[in-house]
Amino acid sequence: MFLFSACFLSAFLTSQSQPKVAPTFVDRTAAVGLSLGGDAVCLVDIDNDGWTDICNSSGIWRNDHGKHFTRIADGGSFVAADFDNDGFVDLFDYSRMRLLHNDQGKGFTEVPLPKLAPTSSRGACWGDFDGDGFVDLYIGGFEDWDKDITYPSMILMNQGGKSFKLVWTEAKYRTRGVTACDFNRNGLLDVYASNYRLQPNQLWLNLGNAKFFDAAAEYNAIATSPGFDGGHSIGAAWGDFDNDGFMDLFSGNFAHRDSRGDQPKSRFLRNLGPTKRYHFEDKGTCGVFYQESYASPAAADFDNDGTLDLFFTTVYGMASFNTPNYPVLFRNKGHFDFADVTAGSGLEKLPATYQAAWADFDHDGRMDLVSAGKVFMNQSPPHHWLEVKLRGDGKHVNRSAIGAQVRVLLKGKTLTRQVEAGTGEGNQNDLVLHFGLGEIGGTMHIEVFWPDTRVQIVRHVHADRVYELHY
Repeated sequence: MFLFSACFLSAFLTSQSQPKVAPTFVDRTAAVGLSLGGDAVCLVDIDNDGWTDICNSSGIWRNDHGKHFTRIADGGSFVAADFDNDGFVDLFDYSRMRLLHNDQGKGFTEVPLPKLAPTSSRGACWGDFDGDGFVDLYIGGFEDWDKDITYPSMILMNQGGKSFKLVWTEAKYRTRGVTACDFNRNGLLDVYASNYRLQPNQLWLNLGNAKFFDAAAEYNAIATSPGFDGGHSIGAAWGDFDNDGFMDLFSGNFAHRDSRGDQPKSRFLRNLGPTKRYHFEDKGTCGVFYQESYASPAAADFDNDGTLDLFFTTVYGMASFNTPNYPVLFRNKGHFDFADVTAGSGLEKLPATYQAAWADFDHDGRMDLVSAGKVFMNQSPPHHWLEVKLRGDGKHVNRSAIGAQVRVLLKGKTLTRQVEAGTGEGNQNDLVLHFGLGEIGGTMHIEVFWPDTRVQIVRHVHADRVYELHY
């Protein structure tokens, strides 16, 4: 049974004749009471009050109705999902290998995990890998460079919301970012691991019952260039960048100048859909100009024009040969053509950081950005928008609806978003799905593709509203 509810938040006048104005982000960090570190960030509603909170190494910060943030608990490097299906999202701290149970938004209790091998992790993701209605964990294992140790990646399977079981480890590659997507729409959540040290990235194809096969080479998803086995990948972001209804992939690569030629640059991988068995076409850089020390990407439609844009951080403020490197805001012009629009955006010359994630903190229908230890509120010119929050039933679909996809069906294009718990290198965007609609107002139809493959069509959905859909 599908339940449906909606609440009207705000509406914007359509600008028919005004010239396009450069987007603007305003640093509101101090004004809203925040004191953030620059480490990876997880954006999620901790207490179910409808406002997106902030979790990172500086603490867990409650969003007080978009006007102020209050620190309520100690921090960590988190990815969030409701592992026991009690209706409140829980937190996994991959930096310290600890699981925190959310006590109904009032505090956190650490939950024992099975004995794990020593590891160092820079990213993890949640996902229901065996279709039992409970989210599992994929943890990326990185390295100890000085001791030449490759730490194991691992999968922890959820045992009915009561405990976790270690079912797989591998110490073959040095993983940084981990992100999951059912890119071939077969109801089985797949995992993409971004590997460093010129090692090939892995596309873990889910064969069912959490049995995975590395299909990156077969599906053309290694994200490398001729002469190299792989790149210095740090993080990747899934997204339907061309509005054809299929989830594409952006792989972010750190790339030195190399005697064999430039090391593999960052690249877009276009999902070719069912006629090509969901294989990927390597589109190359698509306007993401070269910087040596690119780090963590984060995708969102920041200007609400209907196409997914990209924010991309850097590892160093000053790279090789005294070349400055700065995070960049790229606007998607369509057809895999991206333009640098950082100038005039309020995001100019940010320091090096691995932190990048998006959420609509103040419920104004525009995506705000957390990066470099700051919260940037989006002041872009108004366009129409739609936001969708999904809730699983805790039996067939996990409560957080991780792995679900929503499509907005418009004339000539299909906007697609997914519920994900892990993106880039160790970050997490809000679980609420955001769609920019440009000048398209009125009503439209949306399609929900639930993780158990059930499809629900919701008709006559109004623009400029938030909809909550229950399985």
